[in-house]
Amino acid sequence: MPGWLKKLEQWIGKGADGKKRANTFRLLLILGLAGIAIMLFNSFVNVKEVDNGGEGREPPVMQDLASEAMEESAAGGEFNSIELSLENKTKEILEKIVGVGAVDVLVTIDSTEEVVVQRNVKDTQELTEESDADGGRRHVTQYTRDGQIVTYENSGSEQPIVTKKIKPKIRGVLVVARGAENKTVKGLIVDAVEKGLNVPAYRISVVPRKQSQ
Repeated sequence: MPGWLKKLEQWIGKGADGKKRANTFRLLLILGLAGIAIMLFNSFVNVKEVDNGGEGREPPVMQDLASEAMEESAAGGEFNSIELSLENKTKEILEKIVGVGAVDVLVTIDSTEEVVVQRNVKDTQELTEESDADGGRRHVTQYTRDGQIVTYENSGSEQPIVTKKIKPKIRGVLVVARGAENKTVKGLIVDAVEKGLNVPAYRISVVPRKQSQ
């Protein structure tokens, strides 16, 4: 025990009730040291609670990836649907051409159908004159165009007025046809696809089909 603490205990223990006061002093000293030890322990040890409320929930990043995958899948399905429709129609027409036998068609597109709606276009022009500290002046002209979509009521709901529909842009067409080994027949096929699908000839490939198929 340090000397100063021993002297303090002797001073407290003087008198008739000195021994009792000394015992009380020792008890308070022990309790104080224990409290300080607990405080020091809590300051060095940091216990974090684990939140189990999110157990079983999908992480936000995975949710975003799943959403993007669903959107891409929907877009891909729309492309496939348009391509399949064009392929079937083209196949049906080409097989009716003289000299053409069985036909397989592959069509690839760059975009889906584009819909153009009517708008009330309003153009505004604002002219501002500014002066600087040196007495110079400048004119600033700002143009603004606002296009509000024009709608009409149909069965209780507002529908936009469609002014034009632009067909899907076709990237290329591949035709595998029996009889295409004949130059005249091949030319008829290329001309029919070019006119029917509005595709330039350099984007059309026509090859002969195997005789066994």
